[in-house]
Amino acid sequence: MDVDLISALTSPERDTALERLCAGPPVKTATYFDGTAITLVTGYEEIVTVLSDPRFSNDPSKQTKLDFSDVTGLPEEVRPYFAAALGAQDPPDHTRLRRLVSKGFTFRRVERLKPRIQQITGELLDALPREADLVTELAYPLPIRVICELLGVPLEDQDRWRRWARGMSSLDPEIMGASSRGLVAYIRELVEVKRAEPGEDLLSALVAHDELIEPEIVSLSLSMLLAGHETTVAMISGGVLMLLNHPDQRERLTTDPEAVADAVEEFLRFNGAADVGVFRYTLEPVELGGVTIPADEPVMPLYFAGNRDPRNYPQPFELRLDRGRADHLAFGHGMHYCLGAALARAELQIVFTELLRRFPDLALAHPEAPPTWKPGPSRALDTLHVRLR
Repeated sequence: MDVDLISALTSPERDTALERLCAGPPVKTATYFDGTAITLVTGYEEIVTVLSDPRFSNDPSKQTKLDFSDVTGLPEEVRPYFAAALGAQDPPDHTRLRRLVSKGFTFRRVERLKPRIQQITGELLDALPREADLVTELAYPLPIRVICELLGVPLEDQDRWRRWARGMSSLDPEIMGASSRGLVAYIRELVEVKRAEPGEDLLSALVAHDELIEPEIVSLSLSMLLAGHETTVAMISGGVLMLLNHPDQRERLTTDPEAVADAVEEFLRFNGAADVGVFRYTLEPVELGGVTIPADEPVMPLYFAGNRDPRNYPQPFELRLDRGRADHLAFGHGMHYCLGAALARAELQIVFTELLRRFPDLALAHPEAPPTWKPGPSRALDTLHVRLR
């Protein structure tokens, strides 16, 4: 079965196209954006194997089929900072770097952050006009303010960070290039500030580690900013859209706020922030799903399909907010499981609880023109105009 992945991810009927990829064998051949043949993994258990078996590498330098030297659209001088992200590392480097940064995302630290998340959420909801674009006026500013405070970015600089972070997802190469340069230059300057005047923030803690060099600190900061921020932005707006499309289930959450935690897990399963995961590369031949994947093969896990595998989820194509399952693939699996998962869950639970408490009759402002998804591997809305009653 040969699948044209780019057609599915750019189709106006994206969900219908992706649902077709769920059918058939759990391991199949697909065509990547540049025409290269890759292996696409769609079964839940098979994806878990890809994400946890050491025969699959995250490091693009350990494969020869795909050329990533110029596909990112990033300026050459900043590309190394993004290429060295945690998601592109294998042990022992990944183990060392994750150990150093994971202390900033402990359960205890996230619990201490919750009152501040609640406060920021309240301020943003207070400022919403009667008709609002929840993408630009809630989904973007909330996580960027939280991650900036966690890292130690001064309040007066956070608007710039917000513009740069949003520019990183632009399809305009000039906007993306300017945003990436701005982020890297600013983080390098902030690192020097934290060396001279350390605080209680995460960036100061990273700077204090003698074993971390400056490019690693910059790369880790970028990883935390972009991975955590974009995921939460997509899930806030996408979750609201799911509630608007399922008014009966929204009513249940409005009358039972304690059910929001389970609902967030189902949002993450049903329409997580990324339909596909980052590439893994076989270091040797691997038997998977009845197929022998050769060595040096790019392997892409399709989270959309894994989260709808009927072998793991009854009625997988139904949104059931009482499903109560947290074993989805929205945050990955294994040693690369999202560091900021607890923080993202806290933000999502707080924002949905408060939004429904304040605006139980939330509605689409223009139901005749439903929102559209941006093309590409991420599941993100362009806009979400709602009417607040």
